[in-house]
Amino acid sequence: MAEHPLTPLHADLFERARVDTNTLPWVQSPEPTVERKLIEREGGDGTRATSLVRFAAGASFPEHVHHGGEEFLVLEGAFCDESGCFPAGHYVRNPPGSRHSPSAPDGCVILVKLHHLDPREHEQVVVDTKATPWQAGLVDGLEVMPLAGFEGEHTALVRWAPGTHFTPHHHFGGEEIYVLEGTFADEHGRYPAGTWLRNPHWSLHQPYSETGCTIWVKTGHLPIPDAWYQEAQQTR
Repeated sequence: MAEHPLTPLHADLFERARVDTNTLPWVQSPEPTVERKLIEREGGDGTRATSLVRFAAGASFPEHVHHGGEEFLVLEGAFCDESGCFPAGHYVRNPPGSRHSPSAPDGCVILVKLHHLDPREHEQVVVDTKATPWQAGLVDGLEVMPLAGFEGEHTALVRWAPGTHFTPHHHFGGEEIYVLEGTFADEHGRYPAGTWLRNPHWSLHQPYSETGCTIWVKTGHLPIPDAWYQEAQQTR
């Protein structure tokens, strides 16, 4: 049975979560030409949510305000609004309070996050990832493309050559991953394209990719337990 769009889903941000979006059903949105695959949601309207959204060819959505901001990566087709048309590979970050009327003349699919940006963000960010150069990563075989960030939060694409292994590490403020191509892996499992992962604050893993992969990554944006702060104070 499909989840109701306002039902909490993977809402505990202190827990690991894994979703194979390939197995999720498309859920009809209020607009008949727009469908969603719900990945995570706090519950209730106007709250944090992560989804895949599919616009049929010719689809449009009424003007609306993103009070908590939004960011999205165009996976297929082209997403359009008053600020332009963004073909596949474009990353767009619209700050809190921004408004637009989306459309997709030829249809599109986007990975989108809502209501999670800092209210102090005021600038739109647009990155054409197909025209942006990759930067060398921290280990051989790893390349990084920074997309955006605010204070301790960072969003990027990371490309792994086949056989690349990374050192074990913690993530302050957690980590969120969406596998775009290939297969990403760590000691907890293997994650093919279409897999979404959330690792909470200070979670530990040792990622690698035997086949090679490209992932969308967000770090430093998940809550930090009060107990962690208390323990950190005691060990100073």
